[in-house]
This record gives sequence, C-alpha cells and structure tokens, in this order.
Amino acid sequence: MAESPSLPALFLAHGSPMLALEGGAWGAAVAALGEDLPPLRGILVCSAHWEAGGAFRLSSAEVPGVMHDFGGFPETLYALDYPAPGSPGLAAEAAFLLRATGMEAELEAQRPLDHGAWVPLRYLVPKADVPVVQLSLPRPRTPEQLLAAGRALAPLRDSGVLILGSGGIVHNLRRLDWQDASGPQPWALAFQDWVRARLAAGDAVGLTGWPGAPGATESVPTSEHLDPLFVALGAAQSVPEPVFEGWQLGSLSLASYRFA
Repeated sequence: MAESPSLPALFLAHGSPMLALEGGAWGAAVAALGEDLPPLRGILVCSAHWEAGGAFRLSSAEVPGVMHDFGGFPETLYALDYPAPGSPGLAAEAAFLLRATGMEAELEAQRPLDHGAWVPLRYLVPKADVPVVQLSLPRPRTPEQLLAAGRALAPLRDSGVLILGSGGIVHNLRRLDWQDASGPQPWALAFQDWVRARLAAGDAVGLTGWPGAPGATESVPTSEHLDPLFVALGAAQSVPEPVFEGWQLGSLSLASYRFA
C-alpha cells in the first residue's frame, strides 16, 4: 500500500479577534483550505500569544478549553468556544522530537488554547473534532532556533499531524486605522513584499535578517506575530503557496500560506 503524502505546514494570519465572528474572505479561504485536508491525527499550533521563558512548552491537557485573551470586544465574542480535545500523547511525542535535537521542551497540563489558536481553527476545522496541541514561543529566541524547531517537528507531518503557525507578517496595534479606510501603509507593503520575495525564493537564511528589511520597525514592533512563520517554514522547507492576501485595519496583514 502506498504511503500517505506528508501533510502541508501552514502559516495563517489571525488579525483581530473579530475575525472569529466576521471572517469574510479570509475565513472563506481558510475554510476551503480545511476542506481539502485529509483526515488528521492532530494539529500542532504555534501561536503568537504564548511566550514562555526558557524551554519550548507544549499544552498537554486532555480537554484544553479556550481563553479569551483580549479585551474591549463585543460580548458575543467572549461567548465563543472551540471544544477540541487535546492530546497528551502528541504533546509528549513533539517534546521528544525537540529534545532529540538538543532543545529543551516541557509539558504544560493547564494551558488552554489562546485566540491565536482557536480563531483560525474555527474556520480550518469547524467541527473541533481534531486533537489540538499548542506550542509556545520560548523567550528569548531567534529565527534560527524556530527554524530548527520546525525541522525537528517535521516528522509529525508524515503521521497525520498538521503543523500550523498562527500570527501575522505585519502586526502593529498602535498604527491601526479603526475606520479601515486607508488601506495598508507604504511601510507595511514594503515589509510584506520583502518577506514575500524571500519566501518565493526559498531563502530562509535571508528571511532571518528581517530586522534590516524596509518597513521592519513599523511592521514588526515586537516579533511574536512573525515568529510562528519560522516554525512553519522549518517544518516544510519549501516555497509556499498563498492561501490569502489581504489587510485588516491598515496595519494587520492577513497574508497566509501553505507550505507543501
């Protein structure tokens, strides 16, 4: 019997939490991507919203639940749930792969899924019937370290596990256009174009030099939303296909990619 092909790795922007209620064209694109996926054993998601000191950490609860880790939004948003099961076994398997390459990895049994995980998953796997394990971003960290973590975790793709990075290539909350009338600013377009060019060239090494890119200071005031891209890239090491290209509130990129 022929072996099943490796699953893709994904990088999905999650923009404002309001995407959970108003996904629009982004939500439709992510949903269409989910419909094309084969049956999954699990999902390993690295979100911008879990940073932890020292080691990588992996959520290992049987039933992780969700956190509404944001404020000032409509009450309907706080009522949303994503009741996916967890997978202690998958968490332990991922920790083993990281440790086998010399990285520190710990299990965290009390960690719920943050909105960086459950907002895109509501569209990607709307039935919430696939076990989800969340991977933290260590603090401090480097792009090279995150690429190496993705490479360490890549074997999971051969056994039915989808590796997902969730963040945003351009993410500046202080420069939001709340009327959503201006479109992306020149600095935002310059930085995203720079990232896109390096992804298209398969230039992971060049991409690690993002702090020197045009528009980087404004586009990435802190790195946590860009960093999950390196995990996805390391897990697949291929030129990605665009899933969606778009913007939200002027300074939130919704650019999302599928790495074959």
